[in-house]
Amino acid sequence: MRVLHILDSLNRGGAETLALDLCRNARAGGLELTFVATGGGDLEDDFRRSGADFIRLRRELPVDLNLAASLREIVRERNVEVVHCHQAVEALHAYLATRGTGVKRVLSFHLCSADAKNRLALKLLAPRMDANVAVSRDLLACLGREAGFDTGRNFHVVYNGVDARRLTATAGAHDLRGEPGLGAEDMLFGMVGNFYADDRKDQLTVCRALPRLFDAVPRSRFVFVGATPAGSPTRAYDECVDFCRRAGLEGRVRFLGKRDDIPAVLAALDVFVLSSRADTFGVAAVEAMMAGVPAVLSDIGPLREVSNEGEYAALFRTGDAEDLARVLIELANHAEGRTRLASRAREWATQQFSIESHIAGLIQLYGRLGGV
Repeated sequence: MRVLHILDSLNRGGAETLALDLCRNARAGGLELTFVATGGGDLEDDFRRSGADFIRLRRELPVDLNLAASLREIVRERNVEVVHCHQAVEALHAYLATRGTGVKRVLSFHLCSADAKNRLALKLLAPRMDANVAVSRDLLACLGREAGFDTGRNFHVVYNGVDARRLTATAGAHDLRGEPGLGAEDMLFGMVGNFYADDRKDQLTVCRALPRLFDAVPRSRFVFVGATPAGSPTRAYDECVDFCRRAGLEGRVRFLGKRDDIPAVLAALDVFVLSSRADTFGVAAVEAMMAGVPAVLSDIGPLREVSNEGEYAALFRTGDAEDLARVLIELANHAEGRTRLASRAREWATQQFSIESHIAGLIQLYGRLGGV
């Protein structure tokens, strides 16, 4: 099956990581994949080494007719049957490139909300796609309920996938516990997530839970992994740092910023925490479960979904620091329970959300469209 995937950016993010995992595993999964990037980013070298047919183009204008013409030529030369995109800008150029060709068009939705320009573009483009993909059932419901899409027509759910091999910390990897302030005997809790200005991640609730956790578990530490996106306000980060300073927690809380060694971070954790107010899939939670780390998650819809309503992760009431502290203390005091939860979660996540399952879901969808 000959498929073309397009991304406008290769910066480190959820859609980009998914696409990279797809590139590395497409051939084994039965997809003949060409991947086109119309912009660069931190992951460009990884995509070039991924094993996929990688093509780097450059978008010069918001609507770039030369880019559309280049895409059309790639589609023709490689006999592409399906073009799959992940954002409005890509979908627009894919539509222009494939008009009148019979090539099937697919658009994945990774977010429920969008700015006014992208919202208008998506409303125009979604009916012109042969299939639209939501990455979770919760996102599909949100797209209909809040974003106003007619999800009863040509919308489907295909869960994101994670390559479990990517989560294996390699020999010689950096040992997080060897960093200043983190000891081998400490119980280490941590969260992976950027400090977004729109409050989709809620690190402050975690900070407010820490005094009670640290009182109950004296040899415990917490690490935050994630940065403030470039050009965004730093309010969320500043509030967390200020709270920890005022509460006298500086010696037991570390803000590690952007890290490229997430497998090593996960391998060092005793408990993973994801405090979110809004999400669409929860890839960080899935990665932790797949890595065998017991997870504590906000009880928002997508995280309930990926944990099977709390069967494979401990849930706490979103935004409730007292409830989060209670859950963390319970896990800290029950080593056998942590081990059991982590083992069951790893099996569940590997079965449900592996990159192999994702590819199988894509092939099934493409087949329905006649793209075989």
